[in-house]
Amino acid sequence: MKSCVTIALVPAIRTGPWIYWDDLEVSMAKAIDLGFDAVELFTPAADTISASRLIELTSRFNLGVAAVGTGAGKVLHGLTLTDPDPQIRARAVAFIAAMISFGATVGAPAIIGSMQGNVAPGVAKAQALQWLADGLITLGEQAEQQGVGLIYEPLNRYETNLINDLKTGVDFLRSLPTKRVALLADLFHMNLEERSLPESIRAAGSYIGHVHFADSNRRAMGLGHTAMDEVAAALREIGYTGYISAEAFPYPDSDQAAQQTIQSFKTYFR
Repeated sequence: MKSCVTIALVPAIRTGPWIYWDDLEVSMAKAIDLGFDAVELFTPAADTISASRLIELTSRFNLGVAAVGTGAGKVLHGLTLTDPDPQIRARAVAFIAAMISFGATVGAPAIIGSMQGNVAPGVAKAQALQWLADGLITLGEQAEQQGVGLIYEPLNRYETNLINDLKTGVDFLRSLPTKRVALLADLFHMNLEERSLPESIRAAGSYIGHVHFADSNRRAMGLGHTAMDEVAAALREIGYTGYISAEAFPYPDSDQAAQQTIQSFKTYFR
């Protein structure tokens, strides 16, 4: 398994759970100094960072890009894949498609979390799930054409009323014709929704394509009450070899949160 730290370049989500902020180059330098293998990026749009600039930075620092987030599409533009308005759904697909192309320049998948949306008032849940499926099918095909994956993230009940746990996520992905979409196991969301984190991980198995590494209070791992030794054992049992990515609050500050994260990563995975 490989270590990863998040970098957010979206001022509108300043209070959110991302370790590093503002300066991509400085953040990447700090990440490699601490021994991280990769970074996960959250940008306002697909063209915020040029492909040539990103390739140059990853090469200079010898860092991978684990994934690119798409949440700015909702935060900045109000776009989701389950909006009752078909024009907004189409714009959401276009925004994510552009992020897929951006990530593909460095072999990184895109993550669909908040852009999945919610079941809107007056809309049947089955209809909202069908809209979500339609979007994931289209975007999964685009990801496959560009040689990257697509990651879907179940969120806790306070953030979406669509899919909240890994089992429901697995069942949903199994119903799709595209096999390019994997699940994101976010340990913070799982602490709210799963009866047992390790059991849910074992049951989801190969459907897990990415892990968000945050403790029960969304601080860096080790600052809450997650039984991480059991979670790490379950990830090893299913043969997971992907990224363990710190999507956590920069508490008490970015540098200390990053240091706590890499120490925890080494404790459980090295």
